[in-house]
Amino acid sequence: MAPQINGSVVKAFEILKLFSEQRPLLSASDVVAELGINAITAHRFLKTLEHVGAVVAEARGVYRLGYLFADLGDRVLRDDALAQVIQPHLNRVTNQINEAAMATVFRGDMVVCVARSVSRRALSVDIRVGSRLEAYCTAHGKLWLAHLPEAERRRYFADVRRIRFTRNTLMEEAVLAKELEAIAARGHAINDCEREDGIRAVAVPVRTRSGRMIAGLSVFGPSPRMEDAVIDASREALLQAAADIGNSLYGANGATASNGA
Repeated sequence: MAPQINGSVVKAFEILKLFSEQRPLLSASDVVAELGINAITAHRFLKTLEHVGAVVAEARGVYRLGYLFADLGDRVLRDDALAQVIQPHLNRVTNQINEAAMATVFRGDMVVCVARSVSRRALSVDIRVGSRLEAYCTAHGKLWLAHLPEAERRRYFADVRRIRFTRNTLMEEAVLAKELEAIAARGHAINDCEREDGIRAVAVPVRTRSGRMIAGLSVFGPSPRMEDAVIDASREALLQAAADIGNSLYGANGATASNGA
């Protein structure tokens, strides 16, 4: 049986996806040029989207995105809703690597654990759902800081008092800034006994298809077990989990990212 796809709904979302940071405003002529539909149809779609609050008229015939999507986004990104999607993927990572795994969001200046999966092997640090961790000395935190806009990162460095937890804790702003640049370039972060002696971790981001980081995933464990080969295997397992979570968030048949993120 052929899939029961409503072409009008598909077309409406194609119109909405024409909005971007470079094009915050959209007119019927833009829709005609980009999607090859006639002007009457373009006007009808835009007026319908305005009626439901998806777009707002900025001027005659010119529209911007409405805050309907901010409301919907808040519902989607609720910590408990996100955790429900992430949890089975974390469990699979732990089963594969046989080390603890967790997921975080960024709240204020701290990372917050929203999901975890614990292996049966002994672990000297107990991270629970709701645990708050410093950003500058954890794999998750450095990952989040690497994804912050530059102005927010400067504010973080200005406002947050840094404490030396171990001899490996990165304290100097210049050293941390260089580390964050490297994390952004390679796409993962490592905590090498920077918050607790004897604990190593590797973390990767979960991104929306527009490239926004919405969660971090990590594997962590005692440094004698988390040798470089295990770090590498954990990173690959986490990257696969992040991709699988993306499919779960959008649906396997969801539209692909325009920027490849």
